[in-house]
Amino acid sequence: MAGMIDKAVFELPGIKRVFSVLSALSAGQALCVIGEAWSLSSAITNLWYGGALPDQALWIALFFACFVGKQALTYAQDGFMDRYAYEQADALRSKLLRKIFTSKAKLVQENGTGSVTAAVLEGIDQVETYFRLILPKMCALVVIPVMLLIVAFPLDWVSGVIMLVAFPFIILYMAILGRTAKEKASKQHRTFQLMSNHFIDTLRGIDTLKLFGASQGYGKTIFEVSERFRIATMKTLGVATLSSFVLDLFSTLSIAAVAFMLGMRLLDGTLVLFPALAILVLAPEYFRPIRNFASDYHASLDGKNALSSILNLVGKSDDAPAETPLAPWSETSKLSLRNIGFAYAEHPTLDNISLQACGFKKYGIVGASGAGKSTLVNVLGGFCTPDTGSIDIDGKAVSDLRQSDWQKQVIYIPQDPYIFHATLRDNIAFYHPDASAEDIARAVKIVGLDDLVKELDQGLDTVVGEGARPLSGGQAQRIALARAFLDDSRKILLFDEPTAHLDIETEMDLKERMLPLMEGRLVFFATHRLHWMHNMDQVLVVDHGRIAGTGTLEDLRSNNESFAALAALSEWTDKR
Repeated sequence: MAGMIDKAVFELPGIKRVFSVLSALSAGQALCVIGEAWSLSSAITNLWYGGALPDQALWIALFFACFVGKQALTYAQDGFMDRYAYEQADALRSKLLRKIFTSKAKLVQENGTGSVTAAVLEGIDQVETYFRLILPKMCALVVIPVMLLIVAFPLDWVSGVIMLVAFPFIILYMAILGRTAKEKASKQHRTFQLMSNHFIDTLRGIDTLKLFGASQGYGKTIFEVSERFRIATMKTLGVATLSSFVLDLFSTLSIAAVAFMLGMRLLDGTLVLFPALAILVLAPEYFRPIRNFASDYHASLDGKNALSSILNLVGKSDDAPAETPLAPWSETSKLSLRNIGFAYAEHPTLDNISLQACGFKKYGIVGASGAGKSTLVNVLGGFCTPDTGSIDIDGKAVSDLRQSDWQKQVIYIPQDPYIFHATLRDNIAFYHPDASAEDIARAVKIVGLDDLVKELDQGLDTVVGEGARPLSGGQAQRIALARAFLDDSRKILLFDEPTAHLDIETEMDLKERMLPLMEGRLVFFATHRLHWMHNMDQVLVVDHGRIAGTGTLEDLRSNNESFAALAALSEWTDKR
């Protein structure tokens, strides 16, 4: 039993209130069971001793009232737990996603993309099921047997003793079995994480594997990993099925022992009919909470392991930083980064980065792939916490840029903007949900989404994103730009290779629409396409995690070796 209960459930928000409500509902169910036993036994006993059926109408009505009452309480309990489990699972999902985004790739790097993705998607659903199952079963297991036992002893102390003695033995068996089941389920969960990570890594490298003719070998490896997961799952299911069967058997044998003793004593005349019938109705209900606790064994163990895994992921993330009040960014604002260092899984990515930015200037960040451009943008957005160095804004020192006053001013446009499974209108109004129809229409026109809107059957009300109307890379980038145009209050723009996957014609069309967006804002534009640097006030050259040069485009072209090497390797033209 202990193997199915995670101590973290006792620390959930509002858990005392939940236990109070569930205990009251369980007590109500127990009273209904007692009412059923009492009324049914009274009616049958009266009929046995020659009473008329119409005279039992009150007892029969009481029985049905208790039956309906018990179902109503069960329905209320299920509804209450559905809401609570959903709220807690949703809060846990939000917390996990917040930790993932604030720690950026560091958390994913340490645990694997597949493992983290599985935790966010499937793991949260398993935790929701776990909360919905385990909490009411815990309360029922404590409340209902105690109340029924209190009633059983006055009716027949012999049956009460049998019920009392059998219960701890079943609990003991559950505890022993729970340890074995926990080990099996934990092994299955670890195998699942390994399989998830391995599968994602293989998908990422499928082109390379095909290029070198190694895809067949990796197909065999995927099969072997999947087979290990299948075997671990079958073993876990075997333990869960066997445990449920044995617990049902123990409960049935205990009920049979009670019934046998009742029958023998009825025959020898030492027990009368009413208490025997009442005990016969109470005994199955007495053991039902234990049988219910054992049901859904596998789902409960999966949920417990998923909860432990998610809490472990959350625990590995950095704590929220101390908030420093910051003024809105303006023409006179200044940002300073000094000796910033950052490493992914002990592999240095940024080393001794220092830069200063001020006002509404545009800063281009260039460098070869893997030079550290994206990581620098992540630090500037507050998505990564530097390992070393210092940061200050307008003279105020901050530990990192995970400051709400900073991040609420930031618009982040990455290589692949996320398109939500929602209407095109809602996707465009992501940063500004209260935007008027006129403002949205203006943003659509400015970024060149008119043709897309005309193509869609329902125009702006067409659902796009995952599982809906697919969009091209250029269309996704235009939606990201429309989001930025709608929100004039955000004065800091971060671009992370926004045109990396676009053809040159689409890029040049988008460029004409992006440049006006940059006016009156602080801009950091990371790219390996150097024609953007004509429009930047200052250029930062990143090479192997270091700032290899800063200055205007003309200065760098003539005086910086790193920039000259980068220009020689790129397909750079003088297009503006």
